[in-house]
Amino acid sequence: MNPHDDPLAQDPLLRELAELQQRHWPAAIARKPAYPFGELALSEYLRRWAALQPQKAAVIFYGQTITYAQLDALSERCAALLASHGVQAGERVAVMLPNCPQYHIVFFAILKLGAVHVPVNPLFKAQELLYELNDSGAKTLVVLDQLAEMAGRVLPRTSVTTGFFTSMHDMLPAAPTLPVPPSILGPRIAPAGMLDLMPALHASTQQAPQPSQPPQWTRRTPELDAPAALNYTGGTTGMPKGCVHTQRDMIYTAATTCSVAHQIGPDDITLNYMALFWIAGENAGMIFPIFSGSTVVLLARWDPVGAMAAIERYGITRAGMVLDNAVEIMEHPQAGAYDLRSLKVVRVSSFVKKLNPEYRRRWCQLTGTVMIEAAWGMTETHTCDTFTAGQQDDDLDLRGQPVFVGLPVPGTVIKICSFQTGATLPIGQEGEIVVRSPSLLKAYWNKAEATTESLRGGWLHTGDIGVFDARGCLHFLGRAKEMLKVKGMSVFPSEVEALLGRHPEVLGCGVVGQADAEKGEIPIAFVRLRDASALTEADLAAWCRDNMAGYKVPQIRLVSALPMTATGKVKKHELQALLQ
Repeated sequence: MNPHDDPLAQDPLLRELAELQQRHWPAAIARKPAYPFGELALSEYLRRWAALQPQKAAVIFYGQTITYAQLDALSERCAALLASHGVQAGERVAVMLPNCPQYHIVFFAILKLGAVHVPVNPLFKAQELLYELNDSGAKTLVVLDQLAEMAGRVLPRTSVTTGFFTSMHDMLPAAPTLPVPPSILGPRIAPAGMLDLMPALHASTQQAPQPSQPPQWTRRTPELDAPAALNYTGGTTGMPKGCVHTQRDMIYTAATTCSVAHQIGPDDITLNYMALFWIAGENAGMIFPIFSGSTVVLLARWDPVGAMAAIERYGITRAGMVLDNAVEIMEHPQAGAYDLRSLKVVRVSSFVKKLNPEYRRRWCQLTGTVMIEAAWGMTETHTCDTFTAGQQDDDLDLRGQPVFVGLPVPGTVIKICSFQTGATLPIGQEGEIVVRSPSLLKAYWNKAEATTESLRGGWLHTGDIGVFDARGCLHFLGRAKEMLKVKGMSVFPSEVEALLGRHPEVLGCGVVGQADAEKGEIPIAFVRLRDASALTEADLAAWCRDNMAGYKVPQIRLVSALPMTATGKVKKHELQALLQ
């Protein structure tokens, strides 16, 4: 590497931090990412594994098994089908599907074409869909039959010229092996003006030509650095932005996660219920399993009984969960009826509830597995930028400021900078999390000003607040816009939320700030209690005074529900609206 391109060579504070992190690197964790077939496109990984293990299950969906050979062949047919309708390399294809095997088929078809995957939230209403289709400029849409009527009203105001629909019934087995959520069993709908994806795919006789054949459409290895996905940010503040990611981003994230952070190998069986349109679900449900040659058991949505049944029936070894869902399993009356001890690794994301020693103890008692915090990451970085594996002895990761998110994965450099000057700050000082990574977005789609503002000199300025501890581990403290100043003292809503989450009657909470003439700002906690709880606002306020510094004690507002995003985060802007 050219010294001028090496951030460690230019910044002594970063060198000191890197040396500290290497000294505290867990002994059992690899220090370099591993690529089973080298740095090849993810679509090529599917082809390689299909040749090596054609009969192995790639995806299991309520008992419907799609082997590697079948997924490779179906995605080839789908690529040819899309190409026959004009999809070329670089063109955006919008996919508005819930979790189903058709998503995998379409996703890998898009990658094989060298086209660009545009995941669309299936919970979107008309105006949200209209915005994303027009912003991406997609000409092709693949949509669930139940959503096609709404989409059909939107399409005349977009550049979409071809619509495909598919149904959950197209891939549900006649005799499911797991309980199927009633919400996905609506009647099959055949919308006018759209093509039925699976029959069209199966009827197609065109196969992907070999490289030596003339290009009807060319079966080729897509360029690693060409745009492959527009992953839209959550849009909790303002309209979403499309993050331009490549297949190189995908395989780097997969290599560091599968060989370092999650340690996923061909023998693993992963449970995934996270939405595939969400980048975390795209990673866990489609990218990591195919990169590693393993099997994913896919659930259409979260269901505690379905999850427990899947773990027992298929011997699930790896799972990623939102902590709230893991708690739901622990507290479920049927938890003891299922054998959950095939689990080897369970990572959780602390959004509403925060991981604490008591949750960890209870989970280990139920499953024999140590629950750990997943990682820190953003849509902009393709997520999974840090790892916490190997750092759980004596609950080391749960002591100190929440949320502990561990060490940067190999190849990723994270620094803490002053919001005012941009200068790198020493270990122990709080500031902005700034990231440099091989999986960094290449740009915000059609947002040159936002790209220039966030990407500076190869570094992403995240707007997140963090701090490095004495071991060189990162702690995520919250968004800069969320940090409160109470009589000059910094109060991080994530920390107050974590402390409130330790109260046994608290199901979830969200903390926002309110202007105050005397203190500058005060924290307001919107709290949802367990059903039938007799706890009052005064009771909980008293508990807070006993369990946190006085300047952090929030005003309590009990609510029956919290406004949530599709990815499980509290909508803080809606809580702010409640204050007004």
